[in-house]
Amino acid sequence: MALLGVLAISAAYWYVSPELPDVTTLKTVKLQTPLRIYSSDGQLISQFGEKRRIPLQFEQIPQPLIDAVLATEDARFYEHKGVDPIGILRAAFIVATTGKKSQGASTITMQVARNFFLTREKTYIRKVKEIFLAWHIEQLLSKDEILELYLNRSFFGNRAYGVGAAAQVYYGKDIQDLNLAQYAMIAGMPQSPSAANPIRNPQRGKTRRNVVLGRMLELDLITQQEYQQARNAEVSAKYHGAEIDLYAPYISEMVRDEMVAKYGEELAYTGGFSVYTTVDSRLQRLAQQSLRQNLYDYDERHGYRGPKAQLWQEEAWPQEQIIEYLAKQRREQDLTPAVVTQIEEKSATVLLRGGESIELDWDGIKWARAYVSDTRQGAAPKTVADVLTSGDLIWVRQQAGAWRLSQVPDASSAIVSMDPYSGALKALVGGYSFNQSQYNRVTQAKRQLGSNIKPFIYAAAIERDYTLATLVNNAPINQWDRRQGVAWRPKNSPDVYGGPTRLRVGLAQSINVMAVRALRHVGIDAAIDSLVRFGFDRSDMPRNESLALGSASATPLDVVTGYSVFANGGFLVKPYFIERIIDADQQMVFIAEPKVACSDCETLLAEQQVEPTNLTASTELGFALAVDEAIDDSEVTKVCPLPKERLADRVMSQQHAFLLTEAMKSAVWGGGNWSKKTGWNGTAWRAAQTVKRRDIAGKTGTTNEARDTWFSGFNPKLVTTVWVGFDDHNRQLGRTSWNNNLGQGQTMGAEAGAKTAGPGWNLFMRDALKGTPQVSAQVPEQVVSVRIDRETGLLSRNTDHTSRFEYFIQGTEPQEYVQSGEPEQTLFDQEEEQELFE
Repeated sequence: MALLGVLAISAAYWYVSPELPDVTTLKTVKLQTPLRIYSSDGQLISQFGEKRRIPLQFEQIPQPLIDAVLATEDARFYEHKGVDPIGILRAAFIVATTGKKSQGASTITMQVARNFFLTREKTYIRKVKEIFLAWHIEQLLSKDEILELYLNRSFFGNRAYGVGAAAQVYYGKDIQDLNLAQYAMIAGMPQSPSAANPIRNPQRGKTRRNVVLGRMLELDLITQQEYQQARNAEVSAKYHGAEIDLYAPYISEMVRDEMVAKYGEELAYTGGFSVYTTVDSRLQRLAQQSLRQNLYDYDERHGYRGPKAQLWQEEAWPQEQIIEYLAKQRREQDLTPAVVTQIEEKSATVLLRGGESIELDWDGIKWARAYVSDTRQGAAPKTVADVLTSGDLIWVRQQAGAWRLSQVPDASSAIVSMDPYSGALKALVGGYSFNQSQYNRVTQAKRQLGSNIKPFIYAAAIERDYTLATLVNNAPINQWDRRQGVAWRPKNSPDVYGGPTRLRVGLAQSINVMAVRALRHVGIDAAIDSLVRFGFDRSDMPRNESLALGSASATPLDVVTGYSVFANGGFLVKPYFIERIIDADQQMVFIAEPKVACSDCETLLAEQQVEPTNLTASTELGFALAVDEAIDDSEVTKVCPLPKERLADRVMSQQHAFLLTEAMKSAVWGGGNWSKKTGWNGTAWRAAQTVKRRDIAGKTGTTNEARDTWFSGFNPKLVTTVWVGFDDHNRQLGRTSWNNNLGQGQTMGAEAGAKTAGPGWNLFMRDALKGTPQVSAQVPEQVVSVRIDRETGLLSRNTDHTSRFEYFIQGTEPQEYVQSGEPEQTLFDQEEEQELFE
């Protein structure tokens, strides 16, 4: 009989051996793990992939969990050689005596064989293959390695694979932080992840858990007291999504697209890649908060559009019914659904999702005059009854610690912020809610630029021969178009004209007719060529004079890239958002090497005689010190450690970039002398009041009928663009009237870049730059400062309010002094008298 048994086994092996897979692949097995995306400082932003898995080393798996699994699945695991004869005989005896297969004979090694190489079909030939594979595995791997594979591969329901993921999915904790009852629950799930699922079927899950605890007690792996305490524990499992530290869906989707394009969909989602983005978690949160708050403010000044629904007309619902109804309502960003249950003259009681009852006071309601249209609002409410009624389903949010009536904004917005020297995106928000719309307005929405284009138009003019003191005629334009038979009459906003005006003032006050005349001076083709150098798409540039007023279209990412040229001293950097990629084996498979802006490096690369070797530590400016051992240590040479290929392309001289930056500082801080009644504000004066820094510069932008509003600006460390508008291009942002309930400080009149997009930029930059030292302007070589007359732009000997110091590139400064009492005015592109004042 023994001989027959040996022959039978040999025959079975001979029969199935051609079909047996190579188990040596287990040595290099790569478990499918999801794509994880992190901020630059290591906070998890998102993860993609059907399987949630957190691979663990054997040493990382707690002993109580190992004991629970072995007690339940394979108590003799460390004693048998892959197949347990005792277990097989026991299972066979039970089948023979009861006729039922109530106990399995598969060891953990056999389950590993099945999970990795075979199907789950219940056939005898599959079981034979399973046995032989188990023997092979035991010869190849140690017991601990086999158990590690099992614990990382097993399915636990709810897309959780492996005990590490199971701990996160069911308890929201790391595996080391669970208690005995929770270990027993996890250990009991692999055999029936659906039936014993503690979320779907808590009673059956508890029963299975207690069976596991009983086996542990029977094998003396736990004490009677531990057993009783764990057995009496309530089922604490509930579903936990991925442990996201920083919710940033728009940047996550950008990374996902990039990874799929780079590796293909299957490998990208299952290869266990960890992608570290350039996003700074603190700045990203500030950008999200600023965008939402700015949209709430816009929405509130345009009026209340009413409740989401009216739940009852006469007889109020019981509280249990309201709570049940609210449980089905989803939150939207920081808005919470609530139902009005009672109103007083100056307050309302509302029930929140979750059952908490709160009071809305008058300060959180009084803004809510009725919305009539984008350009009209109703009368200011006098009591709560003018706004709310019992049974209203509304939105509420917390602001400054108090609850406030709110609503989901109708308008859209985008904000993007980046490092102007490397192009690393530090914050990006493509809209109010990714749940509402996956459309990324930062990268996909091409909108008209309005006056946000003017710094680039003036840049072309200054590169030709203008200076900040050049007088350009601020007078009406009336140009006949023979082709269309109409006159083109661009207007200022407001429709006021002051005659010859210095370029600095024209840019800071966003004077339209001056920008048109500057464009004429440069020429349309030359201006378009200049815009293309700043990174804009030539196909989006209209070949007519409306270009000067911002009829060109661009995405916010295009705009922030263009403004970075001013911030970094003249270099065009390429935006990027992936810093590095690490594979499942913790190997670096990609690291970004962006071309960087560095004026010092540019100079050093041109001058250096020493190869970039034997360098001391790099300095913050991007260059290092090369020490020649043959000379005295005091004699050192500054050397740029970057190869020339890593230096971004220069598209504008450092001197011209400095001059344009200075002009945009005046857009924030204005000029003149208020005590002498000559003071004036730039269009971005609100930034001065909010951000309160002297190292910021920026420019507003508004298109015709306020369909698009912009604010772009920077300091030497950060450049940011904000856009606000409607996704429907035909819808205007409108205007608002005085709200008697709000008092001083409210925004009124037509929406514009300064009023609509600017506040979002101000909120973000105020907090983003908080705690960072102000950076003094570094005047480039060949830039001089001379005193000029404010009216004429000529040299002045006066030291009073009629003069100021102005920057010029050496050789372009005025050569004549203004004559006292006889102001001389040098006009560029001045039309004939009859055209100027028709």
